[in-house]
Amino acid sequence: MNRSKITLATTAAALTIGLAGCSTGSTSADDLPSSASASSSASAHNDQDVMFAQGMLPHHEQAIEMSDMLLKKGDGVDPDVVTLAKQIKTEQQPEITKLTGWLKDWDAANSMSGMDHSMSGMMSDSDMTALDTASATDAGQLFLQQMVEHHTSAVDMAKAEVDKGKNTDAVAMAKSIVSSQTEQITQMQDMLSSM
Repeated sequence: MNRSKITLATTAAALTIGLAGCSTGSTSADDLPSSASASSSASAHNDQDVMFAQGMLPHHEQAIEMSDMLLKKGDGVDPDVVTLAKQIKTEQQPEITKLTGWLKDWDAANSMSGMDHSMSGMMSDSDMTALDTASATDAGQLFLQQMVEHHTSAVDMAKAEVDKGKNTDAVAMAKSIVSSQTEQITQMQDMLSSM
């Protein structure tokens, strides 16, 4: 008899501990919906966010292509222009990764195929050929001229995103682009005036 009372007491104690454990587990589970809703609100977006990402992605890709064209010229290119081209690549490559991820998350990745590049300040094929075939001494100046135009359109796109975008991460990137590329435009104009 005493044995069954001990067994009952042990079972009751185990159940109490087990229930307490479940209760603790359900409390932390209650925290999950709020963090899940926080992440879904961060991914909330509108048409402006999609348009920003779709326009900025090929824009950034072309800026890196232009930078690569300049960097492959080697000796003879103004060292300050080389430094700027490397800086543009360093800043824009991680943004390309983010933009690509957002478009995938938003199911909008392929919506801009066949986009008219002239509408977004993209360099034309002839502009790109001119940069690609320019001599090392001429390439620096041409790169700066083209990149001022390129950055100016990127700043305009980013300002529209700051004004009308909904996604907090996209708006933060847009603010960063406005700041960094406006500064680079001034820098490039100063470099051009001293050439």
